[in-house]
Amino acid sequence: MVERDRGLALLAHAVVMVGIAIVAFPIYLAFVASTHTSVAIVQAPMPLLPGDNFLQTYRDVLFGGGHGAVSFSPVGHMMIVSLTMALIIALGKIAISLLSAFAIVYFRFPFRTFFFWAIFVTLMLPVEVRITPTYKVVSDLGMLNTYAGLTIPLIASATATFVFRQFFMTVPDELVEAARMDGAGPLRFFKDVLLPLSKTSMAALFVIQFIYGWNQYLWPLLVTTTEDMYPIVIGIKRMIAPGDAGNAWNMVMATALLAMLPPAVVVVLMQKWFVKGLVDTEK
Repeated sequence: MVERDRGLALLAHAVVMVGIAIVAFPIYLAFVASTHTSVAIVQAPMPLLPGDNFLQTYRDVLFGGGHGAVSFSPVGHMMIVSLTMALIIALGKIAISLLSAFAIVYFRFPFRTFFFWAIFVTLMLPVEVRITPTYKVVSDLGMLNTYAGLTIPLIASATATFVFRQFFMTVPDELVEAARMDGAGPLRFFKDVLLPLSKTSMAALFVIQFIYGWNQYLWPLLVTTTEDMYPIVIGIKRMIAPGDAGNAWNMVMATALLAMLPPAVVVVLMQKWFVKGLVDTEK
């Protein structure tokens, strides 16, 4: 029995290693391409070992410069725009969802259930479906090329509201009664009881919503027309010229790798909280 279990463990590890290799190999190729010149990359066969152009490529990418069919704006500034946008969206979604779920669960008002389902139904109306009227509103309010225009239309989240509502409904009524007997009002109960209990759920949702905000492409493409407000995803697209024009693929690959770093860092640093928030049922 022990030998058979050991064989299954070895097989499982082998499968995992093969899967990691399949996923990691394109990333490795992108890194190798970012360390060579654009001329060396297009040679056949493409080099499979890192070159000596690493520092020059990443310096040009982060601070602007480079050569190719299109101009290269500083990717460092694009990363700041993307980071600001992702943080505002993630924190805004969590804050609004916490308050809306708190109101729906702990306050009694007419049509409470109707309003909850009205929020939930918005899952069927993503930004792509309502993009034309949303753009018209943002344009009329003068929010093009602003962080408000980039984030406010994306800041509401029916999914997060549903998650917090389901969690609040599992909180024992004894806690509510105890807080009321101690003289705690609704906001005090929300701040001192519900928020500490919701930390793992907030952490899990923060990771998901941060990646969601960081990877936004279509909406920023519409509401930004100046380079100083381009997020990094838009920057990658603008680095690739259409047709047969020569592209500086080393800089494109370097930018793609830099775009992967912040989401990867967030996932790694918050992995424990993320998993706990998704699977822990003993609140």
